[in-house]
Amino acid sequence: MKHLVFHFDFISPYAWLAFERLPQVLEGLSVSVEYRPVLLAGLLQHWGNKGPAEIEPKRQWTFRHVHWLAEQQGTPLDTPSVHPFNPLPLLRLALACGPNRRVVEAIFRHAWVGGADAVDPARLAALTSELAPQREPNSAEVKAALRQATEAAAAAGLFGVPTVECDGRLFWGLDGLPMLRDALAGGPWFQGPGWQDVAAARPGVVRR
Repeated sequence: MKHLVFHFDFISPYAWLAFERLPQVLEGLSVSVEYRPVLLAGLLQHWGNKGPAEIEPKRQWTFRHVHWLAEQQGTPLDTPSVHPFNPLPLLRLALACGPNRRVVEAIFRHAWVGGADAVDPARLAALTSELAPQREPNSAEVKAALRQATEAAAAAGLFGVPTVECDGRLFWGLDGLPMLRDALAGGPWFQGPGWQDVAAARPGVVRR
């Protein structure tokens, strides 16, 4: 049985779509999945990058794209009334509960179904009561766990979400899921040197 780690941040609509798509992608395969919250802003800061919502034309394209993808996929998706929002309360809640699939789905739906404010205090309090976390979401322990998970993800080479980790390989994005399935099914390309060889750095122009 292969062990997968699904890295995500509730701020990402692509992570929500990938979360919903994952069971279909893994159908018939012998795998276990660990759901691991990370702070996308921390990854972006680590690599000196900006999120899609921070570049206005890219923000517009992102939401047009994800709504089209959601319709094609049959996944409910409503843009939250405030976006980008601060995902820390949701990420900490997931960690405090123990981020199994039921918990993660409930929080994703809280954020991406209905179009409400994902971190509205009253809604967040109701969600916390419903999920009944085993630990205090705002405890130093939970905050440290999220920080450590994000730092470990960056050290492993993660630069965005969603990312699925399998056998030391990282598969980024919703559109990386078919590639993940091919790897898990023993696709011939993964048996050769391609994974390493095509990613080798070549001399080229460096933008400063």
